[in-house]
Amino acid sequence: MIALDLQAFERGTLAAPHGFSPRSGGVSGAPFASLNLGASVGDAAPAVAENRRRVRAAFGVPEARWMTASQVHGAQVLVAGRDPVGAEGDALVADDPTWALAISAADCLPVLLLDVRTGAVGAAHAGWRGAVAGVVGATLEVMAARYGTAAADVRAWLGPAIRGACYQVGPEVVDAAIAAGAPEDAVRPDRGAAGRWRFDVPALVRAQLIAAGVPAEGVATSATCTHCAADRCFSHRRDAGRTGRHWAVLRPPG
Repeated sequence: MIALDLQAFERGTLAAPHGFSPRSGGVSGAPFASLNLGASVGDAAPAVAENRRRVRAAFGVPEARWMTASQVHGAQVLVAGRDPVGAEGDALVADDPTWALAISAADCLPVLLLDVRTGAVGAAHAGWRGAVAGVVGATLEVMAARYGTAAADVRAWLGPAIRGACYQVGPEVVDAAIAAGAPEDAVRPDRGAAGRWRFDVPALVRAQLIAAGVPAEGVATSATCTHCAADRCFSHRRDAGRTGRHWAVLRPPG
């Protein structure tokens, strides 16, 4: 069988196995070429199954121990080993190193969290709706209640996502973002389109993490914009919805 090299994944500095899957290295044909991991985007099921097998093999975790969610742009948090795999939610947590968490994305921001004291982890899918709904704060709260996580012990990696220069939104989104704690540099008027704004979701989520008590120096952000990096990333907005999905993967250390 063809293997996918873990070095192909973009990674942050978390002291746990993690990464954001590449666009290449799979078997899907256009417009999902080639490592599409989304099973509900119109790609052939056998191709998606093989692509997912390659990702699972790269992390050395069997299929039965992958925690995923049916993502709905909300703030529901699922617990690996307790909640059904694939249940409705937008965040996942675990402290058992036999589990891997996988968040699906193709512009939305994947947020990976590690408690460096307990080894507990969390992964959140933060599009603008999830971000303003407080999905990241909800993930920290569940980690605190279930694993005793303190925000000061959390390190975060904000993975590839559509960035502000490419993400045009209307005033209703800006109002929601500001109410959710967006800093000044997260929302800027679009000089080329009256009544439109450019919104940087990673800047909002970073501010939310710091406000929750995560050390500023412990929050790392990918420089990759999924909209810009057509050779490396799927992008729902750039490709008008006809595109593949990445996985942002995180496993507890151990």
